[in-house]
Amino acid sequence: MTETTGLVVRAFRDADEPTVTELWNRVFGYPAARNAADRVIEQKRKVQPELFLVAELAGDVVGTTIAGDDGHRGWVHLVAVSPDHRGRGIGRTLVLDAAARLRERGVPKLNLQVRGDNPGVVAFYESLGFEVEDRISLGLLLGDDG
Repeated sequence: MTETTGLVVRAFRDADEPTVTELWNRVFGYPAARNAADRVIEQKRKVQPELFLVAELAGDVVGTTIAGDDGHRGWVHLVAVSPDHRGRGIGRTLVLDAAARLRERGVPKLNLQVRGDNPGVVAFYESLGFEVEDRISLGLLLGDDG
């Protein structure tokens, strides 16, 4: 891993929306309406917006993560790094920054979920100290758009 000099992690700004949308579509390409970038961004602006983080390099947004907590458990979602900038420690920096911000809020544990069709990313998270836990993830769609 090579460290990226000049990388800045900061809170999302409204002006970042087009770039973040393009990045998420490129990295995730989620087809479900509930995962559309504009919808996710709108929802995160309402809840703990200070934990919507972007990685900026030379004025360009090259990565994102969304963190949040319920006061007891923290979560990270949408860790995305531009394919053009991978392997430079940007994802690592984003996750560790989110963890530090949650720790400052008094959150004792950070959780995340990995899609079953993306097992290769597990090694990345393990390198950051995460452990695979024996859990079953359940979900319930609360709207009619699922």
